[in-house]
Amino acid sequence: MFKTPRTGGLVLLALGLSLAPLTFPNTYFYDVACNALFNAIVCVGLNLLIGYAGQISLGHAGFFALGAYGSGLLTVRYGLPPMAALVLSATVVGGLAFAVGRPILRLKGHYLAMATLGIGIIIHIVLKTEARVTGGPDGMSVDNFSLLGLVLKGDRMWYWVAAGLLVLAVWLALNLIDSPAGRALRAVHGSEVGAEVVGVDTARYKVLVFVVSAVFASVMGSLFAHKNGFITPDIGSFFRSVELVTMVVLGGMASTFGAVLGAVILTLLPQLLAAIEDYEAMVFGAIMMGTMIFMPKGLLPSLLLLVRKREVVR
Repeated sequence: MFKTPRTGGLVLLALGLSLAPLTFPNTYFYDVACNALFNAIVCVGLNLLIGYAGQISLGHAGFFALGAYGSGLLTVRYGLPPMAALVLSATVVGGLAFAVGRPILRLKGHYLAMATLGIGIIIHIVLKTEARVTGGPDGMSVDNFSLLGLVLKGDRMWYWVAAGLLVLAVWLALNLIDSPAGRALRAVHGSEVGAEVVGVDTARYKVLVFVVSAVFASVMGSLFAHKNGFITPDIGSFFRSVELVTMVVLGGMASTFGAVLGAVILTLLPQLLAAIEDYEAMVFGAIMMGTMIFMPKGLLPSLLLLVRKREVVR
């Protein structure tokens, strides 16, 4: 039962999320944990695009920011219920991803990276300059999230919501990966020409996974806005996009649980290095370089491979 990712991995993930609060010394750690879980969910979606389909995106933070500002504007200025605003924002972001995905996903390599980078930069600039709508660099306030009379307030409540959503996101990702669409994505990653030869509609599947990953980011952006109560354009910056990609690569591309691990580590690491503030960036960079040199496949795949080798030796 516990030997497959869909069963054992999900059980271990749920168990870890349930027991983690026992180690939190104060409520501040709930806030840090929420940010880690939000990042993990975005990375689960981004890993479908990068790890399984082999398509790079350096503008994914833009979709996260659009979800956040979409929910903020629709609830604060137009009075929509938060859930309706979240769904509408995700729909618009999905439509935008579909519209821009068809032309840019024809590109490959660094051309694709530059195109997605351009999308992210455009979104960031618009959010920063349209001050009459978005509040500009000063940001904007966002109301609490409420559903059926229940108002989500406090880091403890948000932690359990984020934990449940992470388990759901991982379950959805694992099911997608094991579906015919997931096998098509892996074929596209392996050889796009070969996939087309055997009848895979590569353009369709690349756009599909691009839209799915963008919707993941949009939904979490909406929830992030309601949780924090305040957002600025920096959540859609280029550096934020690079950070998300780094989380996926560090944890292990084409590994759903690896994406979760990478997001959690890179979210928590700055907190752990805060005691050595003067050398934080240096140590952070050294850890990243060491991981990529000695574990080029990412943390989780490399650790699992090491465990299997030891079992074979025994």
